[in-house]
Amino acid sequence: MKKLALIIGLSLFVTSSVTAQKNYVSEVWVADKGDGTYRNPIIHADYSDPDACRVGDDYYMTSSSFNCLPALQILHSKDLVNWTIIGAAVPYKLSPVEFPEKPQHGSRVWAPSIRYHKGEFYIFWGDPDQGAFMTKAKDPKGPWSEPVLVKAGKGIIDTTPLWDEDGKVYMVHGYAGSRSGIKSLLGICELNADATKAITQSRIIFDGHDEHPTAEGPKFYKRNGYYYIFAPAGGVATGWQLVLRSKNVYGPYEEKVVLSQGKTNVNGPHQGAWVDTTTGEDWFLHFQDVGAYGRLVHLQPMKWVNDWPVIGVDKDGDGCGEPVLSYKKPNVGKNYPICTPQESDEFDGYTLSPQWQWHANINEKWAYFAGHKGYARLYSYPVVKEYKNLWNVPNLMLQKAPADNFVATIKLDFKPTTKYKGERTGLVVMGFSYAGLVLENTNDGIVLSQLECKNADKGTAEQINETTKLKNGAIYLRVEFKAGKKKLKESEGGSDVLAMCKFSYSLDGKKFKSMGNEFQAKEGMWIGTKVGTFCTRPAITINDGGWSEVDWFRITKK
Repeated sequence: MKKLALIIGLSLFVTSSVTAQKNYVSEVWVADKGDGTYRNPIIHADYSDPDACRVGDDYYMTSSSFNCLPALQILHSKDLVNWTIIGAAVPYKLSPVEFPEKPQHGSRVWAPSIRYHKGEFYIFWGDPDQGAFMTKAKDPKGPWSEPVLVKAGKGIIDTTPLWDEDGKVYMVHGYAGSRSGIKSLLGICELNADATKAITQSRIIFDGHDEHPTAEGPKFYKRNGYYYIFAPAGGVATGWQLVLRSKNVYGPYEEKVVLSQGKTNVNGPHQGAWVDTTTGEDWFLHFQDVGAYGRLVHLQPMKWVNDWPVIGVDKDGDGCGEPVLSYKKPNVGKNYPICTPQESDEFDGYTLSPQWQWHANINEKWAYFAGHKGYARLYSYPVVKEYKNLWNVPNLMLQKAPADNFVATIKLDFKPTTKYKGERTGLVVMGFSYAGLVLENTNDGIVLSQLECKNADKGTAEQINETTKLKNGAIYLRVEFKAGKKKLKESEGGSDVLAMCKFSYSLDGKKFKSMGNEFQAKEGMWIGTKVGTFCTRPAITINDGGWSEVDWFRITKK
């Protein structure tokens, strides 16, 4: 009977955890204003290069994940404003896996597209070092199929399929100059019937070098007999949204700029997804690059004028709109509860909650999720022999910064081995430069340090700003994010937002003591700054080590 009771109890734990996550509402950023309107960004987090599709009354969105795993997080919405994370299309590993535990910063999963065709969901993406990949599933929550290399080739990125009325399947894509030696070009190739293999070479159908440099990120659609390619141009931080159209899939294509920053403060509004509603409205999801906070997701109204899309609000009637900061919510036929992507975690489940990602292919020995005990146990995993700092440590368990101003607090209990010294755990804010509160077992016992590492990607050493000795037991570590401003030179463009961090700790969870220096958070390679935890040990060959038990991680206003 005890065994049966335990099974029932575990089942209830899992069910209650999943149910609670469905309507998670952030304390720090909610786009739905509760009065029939919304504010941008609809997601104040780094969901870079978003793409979405509608299936019935449901919307599904995915985005670039680069070196972070699980990759291709899937978000779901009923109204395009309120979103929740429901899973990931690549949960554990990306090929090749010869070096599964080395972060491939800035590589792996670039600008995906998500589509629904004949009862199946498809996600295409480009790996700049390998080519175009595809995975599919009948249920967006998974399981997803093993990724297939559809078109091999260095520099093949930003891929989107199109199933035509005559049964042919096409794929549009861009070229990464860093790998292919040329950029600002868009190409189209034909795929086989099941969309698993390119059966023709790509034909270049657009050259943006003259007027639309860095044309990339194409999304492929068909409407009223026209083939449409929505493509950003002009660069991530300062560009615009370009649309091409033609009656022939291979062109020639007409071109028109349909969205730009104009007089707004939304820099570089581009690269995203056209979706419609069952009531006949059209909308466009795109990102805005704001530096350390990453690429935030915006929602713009859209309409068709003379078979051209107009995105945002066209104040001067030239067919090119400007982004809105607040607008009436999409009419989807009914109202839905407010929800936001998950942030805080009580660790009452048995798998990694969907907001978390590691920095590389996942090793099952990194963590144990003891939902019935209410904690996650992170085992100290050895760093590489050539270790310099956390930049190339794979077992960083991190999540996206969820707002411009917020507080992240973690409660953990560090239990290092007594066999040797040097095991570490703590709270970290990670990017090109990083900082955090780190516990280490030393010859003098447990020491807490506030440290930072500037230009970590260059192999620099950590700098310790303040230390204090501690006794074993639970500790609360905290970082407070506050947005700041900097003056930009006219030539810089882009965003002027800074992410400033202050650290503190507590032994009772009530009184927090400030520690160390204020830190200016930095973005990573094509991703925004992330916050989370880790547990490591030196590169010593032994048969066991210690661990860190994380009781909870909470995102709050204060």
